[in-house]
Amino acid sequence: MEETARQLIARLAATPDSAVRDLPFLHRALTLPLLSAASAAVRLSLLLSRLRPRRALPVPVVSVGNLTWGGNGKTPMVDFLARRFHRLGVSPLVLTRGYAGGDEPKMLRRRLSDTSAKIGIGANRAAVASSMLQKYGCIDHFQSFCAEKAFSLTCKLESGSRIGVAILDDGMQHWSLLRDVEIVMVNGLSPWGNTHFIPRGPMREPLSALGRADIVVVHNADLASEGQLKTIRSTIEDNTTTCSVFYSRLAPSHIFEVKQPLRRLPLNMLNDKAMLCVSAIGCPNAFIHTVREIGALKIERMDFSDHHFFNAHDLEIIQETVRNLMDQHSKDTIVLVTEKDYDRDPEALRTLDAKVWVLSSSLQIMPHEDHGEYEFMKKVKEIITVTGRANSHAVDGSQVADSVVRYHSS
Repeated sequence: MEETARQLIARLAATPDSAVRDLPFLHRALTLPLLSAASAAVRLSLLLSRLRPRRALPVPVVSVGNLTWGGNGKTPMVDFLARRFHRLGVSPLVLTRGYAGGDEPKMLRRRLSDTSAKIGIGANRAAVASSMLQKYGCIDHFQSFCAEKAFSLTCKLESGSRIGVAILDDGMQHWSLLRDVEIVMVNGLSPWGNTHFIPRGPMREPLSALGRADIVVVHNADLASEGQLKTIRSTIEDNTTTCSVFYSRLAPSHIFEVKQPLRRLPLNMLNDKAMLCVSAIGCPNAFIHTVREIGALKIERMDFSDHHFFNAHDLEIIQETVRNLMDQHSKDTIVLVTEKDYDRDPEALRTLDAKVWVLSSSLQIMPHEDHGEYEFMKKVKEIITVTGRANSHAVDGSQVADSVVRYHSS
């Protein structure tokens, strides 16, 4: 029942005003007015949240956020940044709220286990950051540190486990911490939805909030048409004149079985297979498109709402669907899920009497008009330098215990 309600809200949130008249009467007369009232409450809550005092960390803060819910590539971008900073020899601290079942921090913890990244989880991210900085310490003078020793072994050895940068996951509407870089992710397949606020629509803030962005990344750009991308860029330019725009995609790298997660299998294992793609993510269409591109023979899909936990009833339906597909195609049917679905509850997926594989993917910055990965990271570092706060963040060892300090604007 709860899942049905969530899917209904998601469908109504995707309904533009021009199509409201086509909805069932009860939805038009009852559900939409309730959602609209809730949207007004969300806008008020947003305004009140901006009145809270803001705090600064003793290390630069890179915020990764979005204007709309789900499917924007926010978590893959956090993973991307953490790995790039690790390669610079700067140990990153990922600050994430960890809501909705905690699938995203679980995925980040697993994917970043081979790096120097630390994962701090909690709604009060200022307090979490303070605790983590007290535990691990921090690097002074991020700017000169990276400029002089980037990509060097000496840099990595000197940094040790000390935190050099904080990455604020889902940070655009998180007002308690100041940030040096504001990265806004936009879903290229559905950038603004019907432009209404949650829950009547997908918007967390109005389009004018793009004016706070330093960098806008249009995700799933490989799946959008040139016309769609041009329209998105035009909207961005109408709302901000200073930010840089990049394109990104989610590139598959390998697959693994839920019962053998450490064994990497090549993507061509999906070739000519019958697949049941099961997902509970923000943009399932992108997942399906990727599987088609890899070369699966036959694809069926089963979509759930974002962050949904597979319960016993769901697993029974998945099992029955697999059996029916095997009868239809006279061959094994593979259940394919995303990493986010796997990390949400791997034990549940292991109970299925079927081959269950996980598609592993990573975010890539797509080359476009001399804007590639190198230019992206260069821009991030330039913005940190220009803010002038990186050096002012530096604290000595005696100050780390009180590493989160109130920021007073001039």
